Amino acid sequence: MKLSCLHTHTDFCDGVDSVEVMCQAAFDAGLSAIGFSAHAPMPFRTGWHLTYDRLDEYTRTVRAAEAQWKGRLAVYLGLEIDYIAGTGGLADGKAVGPADGRFSRVKLDYTIGSVHYLRPANGTEPFTVDGPYDEWERGVREGYGGDGEAAAEAYWEAVTEMIRARGFDFVGHLDLVKKNNGAGGRPPSFDPSGNRYRNAAKKAIEAIRESGVVVEINTGAMNRGSLKETYPSHELLEELRKVGARIIINADAHRADHITGHYEKARQALRAAGFTETVLFEGKNWVTEPIE
Repeated sequence: MKLSCLHTHTDFCDGVDSVEVMCQAAFDAGLSAIGFSAHAPMPFRTGWHLTYDRLDEYTRTVRAAEAQWKGRLAVYLGLEIDYIAGTGGLADGKAVGPADGRFSRVKLDYTIGSVHYLRPANGTEPFTVDGPYDEWERGVREGYGGDGEAAAEAYWEAVTEMIRARGFDFVGHLDLVKKNNGAGGRPPSFDPSGNRYRNAAKKAIEAIRESGVVVEINTGAMNRGSLKETYPSHELLEELRKVGARIIINADAHRADHITGHYEKARQALRAAGFTETVLFEGKNWVTEPIE
């Protein structure tokens, strides 16, 4: 079975290893392709995104690796672009997201659309749903009056908005919001089997059905030891299968030794949900690959 990793971070953002080290790891692991997806620059400093002043260097480095590995490993240039509804920091105050055209000059091979941030309607600062637990807890308390169900709904609303706005090639870590839910044995903030959560998630899945956008099964949290299951969960994978969603396997690798981490568990999760094939990115096309 041919495999790739198109969700890959290096020392250009919050990854550990260089582009070349990651290429070598992908080649050694027998992957058919590696795609680099640095966290795209934001209109405000974060400490974990690629900065605007290094965007051209990042582009040159990945394109040089593409040339160096030609004939041995396909290398693609991408970005993981955050969607944040109604984000300030841009002149027009509109949402930051994959469809805003900020990176059109770079001539990317592909983009990932992801939601990491929530921006509460009450005007408090945006916060990340997958950062330290204390950030999540504070964001829910200050932004949503302590109502974790409301925060989870807001996350799914942002995912749905992003999908409908288009402008990207596949959805990153679909149910990322679950990362801090009950983390470290704490009481859960929301019930992923409850109606509020499930109904909000189903709206995003319906948007996926309507758009035909590819969804990744992401093993990143398993690689880093923060979760024991993939993004998305088994329940959401079953819903995605029902609507005919196309799935790509990715490691969300932030270091070389994670480049194919838990891929077998991803295949098992897909089989358990009823999937018989995945997709691979080749050039500008998606091709199907049977799950073995």
